Amino acid sequence: MLWRLYFEVYDFLVHFIPVRKWRDNIRRKELYDYRKKIRALRAALPRNEFRHVRVIKGGWNIGFIVNNKYVCKIRKYYDKDIPIEKIMREKRITDAFGPIVPICIPKIDIIESCGYTFYKYNFVPGKNLNRMSLRTITKNGWRLGHQLAEFINAMHNADPSELADLKNGDGDGWNHNDICNNIIVDPRTMNIVGLIDWEYSGWGMLETEFHNCTAFSKKMQESGIGTAIQLEYHVMQKQKSKRK
Repeated sequence: MLWRLYFEVYDFLVHFIPVRKWRDNIRRKELYDYRKKIRALRAALPRNEFRHVRVIKGGWNIGFIVNNKYVCKIRKYYDKDIPIEKIMREKRITDAFGPIVPICIPKIDIIESCGYTFYKYNFVPGKNLNRMSLRTITKNGWRLGHQLAEFINAMHNADPSELADLKNGDGDGWNHNDICNNIIVDPRTMNIVGLIDWEYSGWGMLETEFHNCTAFSKKMQESGIGTAIQLEYHVMQKQKSKRK
């Protein structure tokens, strides 16, 4: 809710800048054309579903959580001339891995409205693990580590044929590449209920995936969950080898 207040107040203040060119430049570079994008969503969604909206931002995207029902994301600096293949990339990857991995991946739909293309997926109720206390993460580190190891095992060792054209550069499997910031947990059970934000996903090295599980959070690093993930993963590989 705070991000929406920030954008609303900032946009209101920009209104008083006397030169239109300056106003437009600030709204594009600092506010990511927030006002135009939210109007485009309002035009695309049923009016009765657009009552309560929260704004989130991170990475390449700005997002709108609508009625705690679904999330609509779009590039901060949206360019309508970007090839549709680039816009569809995240959808292709999540569609391919949704049936494969043991953690829920929200299914992405595409909304086109007023010259904009949005990603839309169902809102995952829960709490971002990275926003929980260090004590909570540490206490549940091995439980969570096991679940994440199962996810990495399933994803990294799968090779969907429909994604063959996206296998660029060196790598030995598929990675999410930003697990650290995007783990959604049920705080009552401490089970992982979703893994979101797949814009950085791609073909890469296993060690990179392990690294990125904790790389962007000092709290996650101090919790020891990274060690739990790697040890659980290697146990799974040993068990797999014995069954062969």
